[in-house]
Amino acid sequence: MTIKKTNHLSELNDAQKEAVGSVNGPLLVLAGAGTGKTRVLTSRLSYILQNNIARPSEICTVTFTNKAANEMRMRVEKMIGNSIAGWWLGTFHSLAARILRANAELVNLKNTFTIIDTDDQIRLIKQLLSLENIDEKRWPARSLLSIIQRWKDMGLNPIDVKDAFHSGTDFANNQAIKLYKLYQNRLITLNAADFGDLLLHVITIFQRNSDIKSLYQNKFKYILVDEFQDTNASQYYWLKSLAEKHKNLCAVGDDDQSIYSWRGADVSNILNFEKDFQNTKTIRLEENYRSTGNILAAASGLISKNQSRLGKTLWTEGDIGNLINIRTVYDGKEEAESISDEIEAYQRNNNSINNVAILVRAGFQTRTFEERFLKIGLPYQVVGGLRFYERLEIRDAIAYLRLINSSDDQLAFERIINKPKRGLGDKTIRHIEQYSRSSKLNLEMAARKLSETDELSSKASSTIRLFSKNLDKWRIDLAGKKLGELVEIVLEESGYIEMLKKDRSIEAPGRLDNLKELVNAINEFESLQNFLEHIQLVMEGANNQDIETAKIMTLHAAKGLEFPLVFLPGWEEGLFPNQRSIDENGESGLEEERRLAYVGITRAKSDLWIFNANSRLTHGQWIDCIPSRFLDELPEKNISRFSSYSNNYNFKSSIASEWLMANNKKVINHYEDNKYDINDSNFKLMERIFHQKFGYGKIIDIDGDKVTIDFEKAGEKKLMLTFIEKI
Repeated sequence: MTIKKTNHLSELNDAQKEAVGSVNGPLLVLAGAGTGKTRVLTSRLSYILQNNIARPSEICTVTFTNKAANEMRMRVEKMIGNSIAGWWLGTFHSLAARILRANAELVNLKNTFTIIDTDDQIRLIKQLLSLENIDEKRWPARSLLSIIQRWKDMGLNPIDVKDAFHSGTDFANNQAIKLYKLYQNRLITLNAADFGDLLLHVITIFQRNSDIKSLYQNKFKYILVDEFQDTNASQYYWLKSLAEKHKNLCAVGDDDQSIYSWRGADVSNILNFEKDFQNTKTIRLEENYRSTGNILAAASGLISKNQSRLGKTLWTEGDIGNLINIRTVYDGKEEAESISDEIEAYQRNNNSINNVAILVRAGFQTRTFEERFLKIGLPYQVVGGLRFYERLEIRDAIAYLRLINSSDDQLAFERIINKPKRGLGDKTIRHIEQYSRSSKLNLEMAARKLSETDELSSKASSTIRLFSKNLDKWRIDLAGKKLGELVEIVLEESGYIEMLKKDRSIEAPGRLDNLKELVNAINEFESLQNFLEHIQLVMEGANNQDIETAKIMTLHAAKGLEFPLVFLPGWEEGLFPNQRSIDENGESGLEEERRLAYVGITRAKSDLWIFNANSRLTHGQWIDCIPSRFLDELPEKNISRFSSYSNNYNFKSSIASEWLMANNKKVINHYEDNKYDINDSNFKLMERIFHQKFGYGKIIDIDGDKVTIDFEKAGEKKLMLTFIEKI
């Protein structure tokens, strides 16, 4: 292979050069956001090849995505001026699969084994549950799959899982380990492996066959792994095994961007790297080529509050840039309106909205932005996920509402007659469809009539009669209940909420949150018919987008991306940091939430807006919000705080932005220097006041800077003194 000699070191800064040239021994490269990590990786690989330090077949390079692997290959081949044969480059799973196919018989597989997908895994687990007489409604197959995947990520075979020491062992009355063993045995019988097996089987082979392990240890003289902070226990053990001989493991990552613990990533892998590999050389890449000085200083100030980190501080030789805008708005609706105003102002200055990203903590937050953007005709794209009304659980809920609205909605009936599972098999559904056609009745009426005959099994007939009884009740509820209340009743009485509560997959909590947001959405409409018509218009409008679009995505989906203008909405306690994460994981959960905030801030290149709302609509009730603690952790000199409804600064966001740029002043919002002291507030019990949202009311309790007010129309609310006015 002919390799072109080029001096790429001249294009690198000092830290990058050191990372490229330090080829021998364990190396930890702490690569901060926007510090040229990919350039270092590709330059290092080119350096090894150009200087004949190793042949391509002696280098193992591990990435997390095929896209990253392909990009790396193209860059390196361009650098050396030739294609590379024999180079082991790919994802953890693809490289492990190569090793497994070469040694499959050592774990009782043939080298022609099939790699099964999630659907096949679910189907197989359902078969096992049926054979063991376990009620799949009570113990869902997807929940067991989630438990098994977690164990495999931890590098645990069935024999390694111990009762009481590993979560999930209580599944189906402590039968999880037994089912895991049966599942693994069934895969071997089928000559199949799931994705978790690819690494787990290789680890097992290495543990049982020292000669095979030595073969690969000798083969790979140099190992490079990207995004090291995202490795799980199984991946880390595999890497350690391969690197034991030559110890030339180069781990590139950023402990401050470890945000995937919910899918098995363990930040301790990168935090303990220096302990696990003696004589590790650690190089910090801190010079950022992406963002302005204010953005980097704010991000560094925030992340410095974490205790579990190796430490680094991002900096740039570029411009200090604009201050970060921290804006307090009244509610979620005003938040969406304010952000859309800013985007339109950005457009009017001849900027492309492709440069704009809105990064949310939770998927349900996208709805208010989607509806606002559709209303004003602002093209948008939900990246890394479906639009709100396209999501599975939302479509299911809407199907229930469509059938309640019209018994002639055949498609809605087909979608939800057996969702959640009601024991109606395909044979029963086909019988209903045939009877519907022959009798010229809609599906609902056909099912009702059949349930009164002996043409269906007694169980199917009983199930349909109960479903029909519920439909009748829900149609009565439609006339007497609020729409949001109706949705909650339907989802509870249909068993849909219970189905999601039993689902232990990582997606289930988000689906429940989306359904709560649906309740908020429907409460804005006077009738069910109006809401359903709105959905049709929304979905039709969403399919007519221009080429250029503003991007809406979760913070997790935004990792690795960058945008000139970024909006971070919903910075309130409970939402961000996420209360569920803190409840489940304590201080480590809080620190991961802070890392997620750091990721969000460092996506911005030039301008950054962070929003928090004073109140949000939850389950049809207005809830007072406490500003996120992360807002107080941002360095004051790098931010500009203001409120859109302050008595002193009551102006539109675009005007506020221009005012701040012109005057370079900081406006303090209610939760900073303007906190009320009760002794100076002059508010009294039973005093009549006015609130911009809730109208007139009387103060019935005073607690520090908060008051409880009995509003004439809105009922009892607890608010901060800042937001009420004397009359």
